[in-house]
Amino acid sequence: MSTPTATFAGRTVSRIGYGAAQLDRLRDRRGEAVALLRRAVELGVNHVDTAEFYGFGFANAVIREALRPGDGVLVVTKVGADPDPGGRLPLRIAQRPEQLRASVEDNLRGLGVDRLPVVNLRRLDSGPGLRAEGDQVVDLDDQLAVMTALRDEGKIGAIGLSSVTLDGLRRALPAGIACVQNAYSLVSRDDEDMLRLCAAEGIAWVPFFPLGGAFPGLPKVTEEPAVHAVAGALGVTPSQVGLAWLLRHAPNVLLIPGTADLAHLEANMAVGDIAFDDAADGALAALDAVESRSSEVPIGEPGRAS
Repeated sequence: MSTPTATFAGRTVSRIGYGAAQLDRLRDRRGEAVALLRRAVELGVNHVDTAEFYGFGFANAVIREALRPGDGVLVVTKVGADPDPGGRLPLRIAQRPEQLRASVEDNLRGLGVDRLPVVNLRRLDSGPGLRAEGDQVVDLDDQLAVMTALRDEGKIGAIGLSSVTLDGLRRALPAGIACVQNAYSLVSRDDEDMLRLCAAEGIAWVPFFPLGGAFPGLPKVTEEPAVHAVAGALGVTPSQVGLAWLLRHAPNVLLIPGTADLAHLEANMAVGDIAFDDAADGALAALDAVESRSSEVPIGEPGRAS
């Protein structure tokens, strides 16, 4: 199985990682969750994306149990929302500087570490999801000030941004940005200019919703006729085509597909072996020609972050 690599936060990582958000589906089968993560490591995963608000800390607890120091896994977490198990909704927006600092401390405790290698600041500026209101409307510079202070203190190693605009990224560049996580897929390519800027600046591009369609109103990669045609020609699934296109599209793309299913995990990892040159002539051009539709779709209710 091929495992293409790239440099991220000073480390060489597989370009196919694992997103831990769906681990909560195994809450009542914790042993299976640990085994799934161990299998991911065996398959070459050395980049795991998580957050303390995934499953009210369940994902971080599984990562803490499953991963070993010798595995060499880069664990990336995020702040900007907090778990709210006693509330009407499971999450609450937490954008204020003191909340970001508290969220970093929560992730440190949940993962059982003294330092978080990379922490993504989850803004609410773009893509599907809520927009901040009231005292949760916080200037990016104020947020970066606390994030850089935490980095100076040694509590975090590098800073990433999520759901950020192109102007926001440009403002943040002097602080040193390791990665950007925005909603991006074959069918939602609003951020092409930002992707190019990241490539020029050596910033990893880590798309969430890499197959689109996570919420009603968003286009789905797996519903595109061109995707199905290429999948048929290659003998793979439409989902694998969508992920493989992302890897081919830009060299700084890192994937973090999530799953709670072992077979699905193995299918995701096999994406590195897909070569569009093995399909019918014009396969890649047909995919590149798929119409891009905006992912700017409001999701959820006040207090909930996607």
